[in-house]
Amino acid sequence: MKVPLLDLRAQYATIKDEVHSAVGEVLESQHFILGHQVASLEKEIAEFCNVPFAIGVASGSDALLLSLKALGVGAGDAVITVPFTFFATAGTISNLGARPIFVDIEPCGYEMDPEQLDSFLSRECSVHSHDRKLIHKASDSVVKAILPVHLFGQCADMDEISAIAQRYDLPVIEDACQALGASYRGKAAGAIGDFGCFSFFPSKNLGGAGDGGMILTSDEELAHKARLLRSHGQKDAYYHSTVGFNSRLDEIQAAVLRVKLPHLSRWSEARGKNAEEYKNGFNAAGLASAITPPIILPERSHIYHQYVIRCEKRDALQDFLKGKNIDTKVYYPVSLHEQDCFRALGYRPNDFPHSHAASKETLALPIYPELSTEQKQHVVDSIAEFYKI
Repeated sequence: MKVPLLDLRAQYATIKDEVHSAVGEVLESQHFILGHQVASLEKEIAEFCNVPFAIGVASGSDALLLSLKALGVGAGDAVITVPFTFFATAGTISNLGARPIFVDIEPCGYEMDPEQLDSFLSRECSVHSHDRKLIHKASDSVVKAILPVHLFGQCADMDEISAIAQRYDLPVIEDACQALGASYRGKAAGAIGDFGCFSFFPSKNLGGAGDGGMILTSDEELAHKARLLRSHGQKDAYYHSTVGFNSRLDEIQAAVLRVKLPHLSRWSEARGKNAEEYKNGFNAAGLASAITPPIILPERSHIYHQYVIRCEKRDALQDFLKGKNIDTKVYYPVSLHEQDCFRALGYRPNDFPHSHAASKETLALPIYPELSTEQKQHVVDSIAEFYKI
């Protein structure tokens, strides 16, 4: 039995006619950039997340980049984030000439640990007496923002992180690229910080037919800055108030996403049911001592963008499952503080033990909505077979 990590064809088959009609409408209009489809998607995503402003951009990476830029992050500055995440989280900071500064994750949900954040700020930073800027003492960089990540489909502890940020007068950018539809204490992922950033990469719970992204904010001035930045810094053609980027969500992507958005909650619920079946299957197979399923932290929902287990003999298990025609993936095999391109930051592997351990012990299993009962049972049975060898 074949069990792919993700089967987008199965999803596409259920909405094929709607997608073709929506794309055909764009082709007939011959309006491909920042038209009706993008404006409508922005309105619908804003309503879905209960925020006033949404700005469509070219990718999730650009959503992060433009948000950082809108907050004034630039050369010589620093932004605090986590090392266990997709590369773009820290890469966009570096691309603005700023310095990513890492704090460790908590080991259960893999999100930023507020205690580590608080300890770092009080121990490693100081407030400049003249202008009240927060300075990272080791690098003499001005800390401009905190960038927590809602990893694998579950929110970070935003109340604690926001309280710490307010104490130091720092804005918060939510990297919610994996968490559209998740919630924290009744608030939507991406709607809590100064900015929230989403990705519509095809493999996301709400995925397009290519790259795409969205920025959320409740601040009208920040929304205005983001809109300027996505289109070369211009409000009117050829009149530029700032230097921006070419980062516009196109009409075809928006049209495809608008077809999919009404199905998103149902698809996320199906992922949740699959996760529950996995958990029950693992318990029935007596695997509690060998693997740890995803843990839903208090007052949070989980949309299971990825279903990531923690397991013994991770690499050997992955090879074994490959032999059983079960696709899996390691997110992420090298913590960012150990990446070659960030060696100049001076971190050592054991500086962030939880991130390092997660990179060696976690494995993503298939979780897409259309998984059959037989496929899920094959995954459970195969894992049980491995640990009984």
